[in-house]
Amino acid sequence: MLSALEKAKILVEALPYIRSFYGKIVVIKYGGHAMLNCELKRAVLTDVVLMKYVGMHPVLVHGGGPDISRMLKRLGKESVFVNGRRVTDEETMEVVEMVLGRLNKEIAAFINQLGGKAVGLCGKDANLLLAEKEEGEDLGLVGRVKSVNPELLLSVIAQGYIPVVAPIGLGPRGEGLNINADTVAGKIAAALKAEKLILLTDVPGILSNPEDETSVISTIHLGDIPQLLASGRVSGGMIPKLECCREALEEGVKRAHILDGRIPHAILLEVFTDEGIGTMVVP
Repeated sequence: MLSALEKAKILVEALPYIRSFYGKIVVIKYGGHAMLNCELKRAVLTDVVLMKYVGMHPVLVHGGGPDISRMLKRLGKESVFVNGRRVTDEETMEVVEMVLGRLNKEIAAFINQLGGKAVGLCGKDANLLLAEKEEGEDLGLVGRVKSVNPELLLSVIAQGYIPVVAPIGLGPRGEGLNINADTVAGKIAAALKAEKLILLTDVPGILSNPEDETSVISTIHLGDIPQLLASGRVSGGMIPKLECCREALEEGVKRAHILDGRIPHAILLEVFTDEGIGTMVVP
């Protein structure tokens, strides 16, 4: 149990960060274990509400892969992945939109219960995410972001609401396209010129030794990323996350963070404390 003095010291430590980030936009990609565990879900969304109350402008982009896979299994349909991306035929896309739509409203409702004001959105709303089909492998209705409509998000933010965005893009013929949530978060952060992009993952951060979870690299410079990728120390799902951070910084985002979403209140520990956690990517 913390003493009153220790609690006061924590608040004093947070003050310069609250002042520095007041009025700034922070885009958070919410996914992984933090979406599946009730305690972690409450911790993440409480962090988001607190950020709003101290004057920051959080924007939440969520995934939903495990829920989609479970629903497809219940319907007797196998999930097929190519290089980590879900092959999405028309039937699968219907399930994707249904599941992400449900999760979107559940997350918004939870934020509202915690004292925030959230609005659930997807890329089809007001042309928020215009997309086109991904080139290369035949992945079906899998897309990449062509453009982001920041006006909708800025309008929602200006009215005091927290945008909660499902990663569904609007295709050229009005069809829905399934887009990687990390990519969507990065593109939205770039369009909003966000102060920070935060990616919640199920690992402690970028590791100098993939076999040692204590070997977290606390800071990576933008120019180091090509060498890091070529070294083979980054693999699997961490590659697109690091690429997402690189693209966001190149397009004007000030800082990007890869955090372990399994740690309660990881966002607050990164944003409001001197030590921080995870890996920070800087220009």
